Amino acid sequence: MRKLAGSDQMTRWWGLACVPALLMVLTVAGCSDTNPMIKLRRAGAVIQQDDEREKIERVVLSKSASAAQLEQQLNDLAEVPRVLELDLSGTQVTDAHLKLLGNHDELETLDLSGTAVTSDGLPDLAKLTSLRKLTLSNTRVTDDGLAKHIPEFPALKTLELSRSRKPTRDVVVDEEEGVLETIFSGIKLGIDLAGGANLILEVDEKLRKQQGKELTPDVMSQMATAINKRANPGGNKELTVRPLGTNRIEVIIPKADPQVVEQTKRMMTRLGSLELAILANSRDAKFVSLVRKAQELPDDQSQVITLVGEAGEQKSQLEGEWLPIDPNGEVDGSYDVLIESRPNLQGVEVDHVLVAYGSDTQRVKGEHLYRVYQTNDDNGRLAVGFTLNIGGGNRFADLTGSNEPDKSEPFYRRLAIILDGKVFSAPTLESRISNSGIIRGDFTRQEINELIGVLEAGALEVPLNPEPISELTISPTLGGDVQKKGIMAISIASIAVVVFMIGYYRFSGIVAVVCLVLNLLLVMGTMIFIEATFTLPGLAGLVLTIGMAVDANVLIFERIREEQRRGGVVRMAIQNGFSRAFTTIVDANVTTLLVAVVLYMIGTDQVRGFAVTLFIGIVMSMFTALFVGRLLFDIWERRKSRQQLKMNSLPGIAGREFNFIGWRRVASVVSLVVIIGGMVSLWSRGENNFDIDFRGGRAVSFELLKTPQGTTTEQIRQKLLDVPDAKQLSNSLSLEELTAIEEEEVASSAAGGRRFRLRTTTTNGDKGEAQQDDVNKAIQEWIADAFSGNEFELATMTVKPGQVVQIADPVEADYAEGHEVVVSFADANQTEVRRENVQAYVAEALAGPGGDPNQAELEFKISADGVDPAAATSMKWMVRFKKSVAKSKVDGALAGMVTTLDGQPRFDEMTSFDSAVANEMQQSAVLAMIFSLVAIVAYIWFRFQRIDFGLAAVVALVHDVLVVLGGVALAGHAASTMGMDGGMLQLQDFKINLPMVAAFLTIVGYSLNDTIVVFDRIREVRGKNPSLTPEMVNLSLNQTLSRTLLTSITTLIVVVILYFGGGDGIHGFAYCLVLGVVVGTYSSIFVASPALLWMMDPNSGFNRLAGSLSGAPKSSASQRTAPQA
Repeated sequence: MRKLAGSDQMTRWWGLACVPALLMVLTVAGCSDTNPMIKLRRAGAVIQQDDEREKIERVVLSKSASAAQLEQQLNDLAEVPRVLELDLSGTQVTDAHLKLLGNHDELETLDLSGTAVTSDGLPDLAKLTSLRKLTLSNTRVTDDGLAKHIPEFPALKTLELSRSRKPTRDVVVDEEEGVLETIFSGIKLGIDLAGGANLILEVDEKLRKQQGKELTPDVMSQMATAINKRANPGGNKELTVRPLGTNRIEVIIPKADPQVVEQTKRMMTRLGSLELAILANSRDAKFVSLVRKAQELPDDQSQVITLVGEAGEQKSQLEGEWLPIDPNGEVDGSYDVLIESRPNLQGVEVDHVLVAYGSDTQRVKGEHLYRVYQTNDDNGRLAVGFTLNIGGGNRFADLTGSNEPDKSEPFYRRLAIILDGKVFSAPTLESRISNSGIIRGDFTRQEINELIGVLEAGALEVPLNPEPISELTISPTLGGDVQKKGIMAISIASIAVVVFMIGYYRFSGIVAVVCLVLNLLLVMGTMIFIEATFTLPGLAGLVLTIGMAVDANVLIFERIREEQRRGGVVRMAIQNGFSRAFTTIVDANVTTLLVAVVLYMIGTDQVRGFAVTLFIGIVMSMFTALFVGRLLFDIWERRKSRQQLKMNSLPGIAGREFNFIGWRRVASVVSLVVIIGGMVSLWSRGENNFDIDFRGGRAVSFELLKTPQGTTTEQIRQKLLDVPDAKQLSNSLSLEELTAIEEEEVASSAAGGRRFRLRTTTTNGDKGEAQQDDVNKAIQEWIADAFSGNEFELATMTVKPGQVVQIADPVEADYAEGHEVVVSFADANQTEVRRENVQAYVAEALAGPGGDPNQAELEFKISADGVDPAAATSMKWMVRFKKSVAKSKVDGALAGMVTTLDGQPRFDEMTSFDSAVANEMQQSAVLAMIFSLVAIVAYIWFRFQRIDFGLAAVVALVHDVLVVLGGVALAGHAASTMGMDGGMLQLQDFKINLPMVAAFLTIVGYSLNDTIVVFDRIREVRGKNPSLTPEMVNLSLNQTLSRTLLTSITTLIVVVILYFGGGDGIHGFAYCLVLGVVVGTYSSIFVASPALLWMMDPNSGFNRLAGSLSGAPKSSASQRTAPQA
């Protein structure tokens, strides 16, 4: 026996040793590859992440080439397009050779290991704007050189050194970043914490059906790839693009403000299709049938479709169609080309030409492109050149060879170059062409760059609606403020729980605190390891985990207290306490896990973040409480003989017997009054109860720096309604005041700045398809007009370009004779602007309307002015333009940037939901609630072997949800109509949205914790008795009263802190949880237990009804055998 006991103790010691090891593995593995800072990796231990590209063009130069031969090879390499990876390892390359790499703007990986490169060559490498991975093992580069030049690399993520090299601290860690920030920099933050946008794009079903395109999973996957290439051509942005459902694509753009998001949306939704075909003419006999059929088509049809193949195996084939002429294209009616005026998709009459398609083997599309590049036509004008791959060349040769000119007349056929469903140009075919050509047109450089970029990225298989059906955009400034408030809430909640547990439970409280700290570390490590995204609701879930983590400890400690009261020694009390609490803890937590699974299945990215955090937190809390807690108690007890484990007790409870069942009628009346009052309030508010998640519409948040003394929220709302022509945007307008962003740190806010969130149910559909792009702009102008007087001062963006001068000391040849200018950016709070946002602003302005910002980015470079040039944020930025950009063009770009940004209201948050998406959200929320209740009933039925327990629990859950739902409506009513917004209680006009539905489901799970604890004790007290009496229920309630109150108190401490300190983003969510914890505690005593007593009474109406429905005798309930405890 002693041997076994020793073995058991050794096993526990090994288990204890595994815990920190597990933490270390999870945290280190999670941080290793997601750290945004440059990391030094040893050669031989390198992990290369997939960049999600379909093709990586890799070039390896000869190691035996001489220095002169190597120079020639590098010169030749300058003509190769899109070199992404270059291997120069072991070659004769020197610092002089590195200057020849300047043209490779898209180079991402460079291997210089085993070469004679020194620190002097690093400035030339820093000019490679897309370089992400650099290998310098076994070179002559010094640590001092690394420390000096590595910060100049704009996109570098990974630096490999020799195995024996010791990196200097200056290269690895930014001095301004603390140790904790460095360790946890691997945490992946959602857009609500880091800023950015979440867009859901939907296929344009009308256009898709007209084009006869089919939607399959493969098509949606190809669409996602093409969109990713357009929005992230360099592969160095943390962009997420993934199919969503059958006809939608979700795009997550981190750390981007609204202006950057608008630019990205335009790039993503352009179709980008290319096809080469023949224009039909009225001369050739082969087109007679097609021309006749096409001219007989009604206005609402454009395609001529014929049946081909043998009888019984015929299939449809597109023979030809009317396509509109692009307004910027060059198409005329020469050589008998048919041109007709027909309505386009918007119903406007425009010129169309008839395009004839050959057989499928002659159709040449964008997928057959090998290379697209800028060139010039015969007149010296800008044009787009293209080269086809082998398959495309063969098709093109067949197509052009069968349409060669009749030179005797002469008569020439016309080749239609079709871009995005419009004929852009129609050059004459003078001979058979095999694999190349050019696209002529009245192109500007920006249009050339955009066309090349879109064609290189690939066409979208099916067209997308230009406006997202759902959009959530949060500025990085607001995201940073939310982070601070969330971290503060976690810190305060942790301290409060630690103080309470140690003060109440003494040594046991210390054990609970150790388990809590371990639980938080395990949750964080697991989240990092699986690369889960931390969202704002997820942060709330982490805070909630703190409260729920100690619940299991409380159940165990109270069981140990009971065992000690019965006279058990400490060792047996600990053993029995853990063993008897085990089942209760598992049952209580499994129901919450079921809720977390349902939330993950139906939720958005933000709600899923909460579900993942909740699920991991519950699993880890069970592990730490049941295993680690037991281990710590065993160590404590075995080191020294203990007489008793001391704990405090709640005053006024110990030794008293309350007749809870005797109060059930009073409790029923109270519950009915509260529920009826809440439902009346809910009904009276109607659709105003719901946020735009469930109604459709838009929401923006803005700041007023100055308002007249005593101005109320209702007066601000009236100012908005007083704007002329505001009715079209003010459907069900609601306005709520938010807390200012870090008021104590911002001078303008301290002077009286007030933030507001405006909601309106105006959607894109209300504005019509032709005006979808103007809704955001109209809201922006509406707010600007409302507060244009002297009484109010609206927070706006300020853009002030300095004087444009010629670059005095160009580092690169391309920038010699170029121009530079310092541009000052500021918003109302004097917030520094992020590098990537400035890059996007300048690129958008330089590209101009219809241009490609991604290509424009190659024409300039930016650096922070007055601080570290490589700084991520600054208020002043130096912009340097290449010599190819004329000064007039620079002036025009700066003027366009000022027009677009200067004086515009600064929106920290922009959200929109299409009405169709809102309806789907409603259905998902209802289904989630139903599935949760069904799953809970099934599980409790299985565990307790009687459906009565499951139904009684559901009665309590429905009671809790109705009370909280009514409480939300009453709070909204009080805030919006009684002037009780803000104040000590911090009430707001709360709106029911998806995070609030997550709160309702959390209440369902949490309320069950208390209920299952009571039910488990009822089952134990009842034993084998076939009936349940009021005395049994009262005894069970009194025995579990202290743990019921204590688990609620610890969780209530946490959610109250979350409510008052968690910020506006989770204010409504936390309000529901506060009500839910209080009501859940009440219902487990006064609703669930009386309901169970009534259902198990053989003479109750419930059993009489059940008996009549089943045909069983009334007393059948009493004949059932109860399960053993």
